[in-house]
Amino acid sequence: MAWPATCLLGSLQLAETPRVGPGELENKPGGPAGPPPQQGGRGVQVTGAAQLSAAPDRARVRVQVTSNKGTAAEAKDSVQRRLEYIAQSLRQSGVRDENRTITKELQRTSNVYHMEAEVCVIFNDFEKMQSVSNTLVEKLNSSISICSPQFYHTPECVEKLRREVCLSAVSNARQKAQDVCLLVGQSLGRPLMIKEEEMREWEDQGENNSGSPTIQQKIKSCTLHAASKVFATFEIKGKVRPKNN
Repeated sequence: MAWPATCLLGSLQLAETPRVGPGELENKPGGPAGPPPQQGGRGVQVTGAAQLSAAPDRARVRVQVTSNKGTAAEAKDSVQRRLEYIAQSLRQSGVRDENRTITKELQRTSNVYHMEAEVCVIFNDFEKMQSVSNTLVEKLNSSISICSPQFYHTPECVEKLRREVCLSAVSNARQKAQDVCLLVGQSLGRPLMIKEEEMREWEDQGENNSGSPTIQQKIKSCTLHAASKVFATFEIKGKVRPKNN
């Protein structure tokens, strides 16, 4: 079961935070130098959780162009004209050349030459992707075949989601500790320890719909969800003093 994004989960505990005494520091070889830490410090221990989602940020579209002619030159020329129109349409839509790759293959069967080319295009703007696809179908009709787009996440997108959900869980844990301290008339201090205990990732399961899924259904089924749970200990500085008017 997924954790709600706004829910603060887990237990809390007000406890005496153990401190290392001066004698213990002296008896440990290689111990840190400097004045010994204060003894009897109090801490509040809490857990926090968060859940975030990220839609795919890239789509891969394949456009297939074929031609059957009596000579190799005619087959290649027929395909090349359509490839040039596809390239022109992509440039006019702002798609850079580095986001486009082309593969070509020429075969001969009996006395017929079969030329096939495939254009693979990477889009980061899905509305632009649909607009380009519609234009190519309208202008080139049945002379091309456009495959269904494949949506995916870049590594940068996945890493950003993991980082943000962890930070959100830590923020929820700190807010919980802050609320507890205010409730008992104490002041929250610095964090003493923060540990991510669990990180989960999953994608939506595709719905069993009859017919081909829509673009929005495909994006939804590829949406990545992440949930993080952290454990944290914060220092309690002491009672809150009322402000003087």
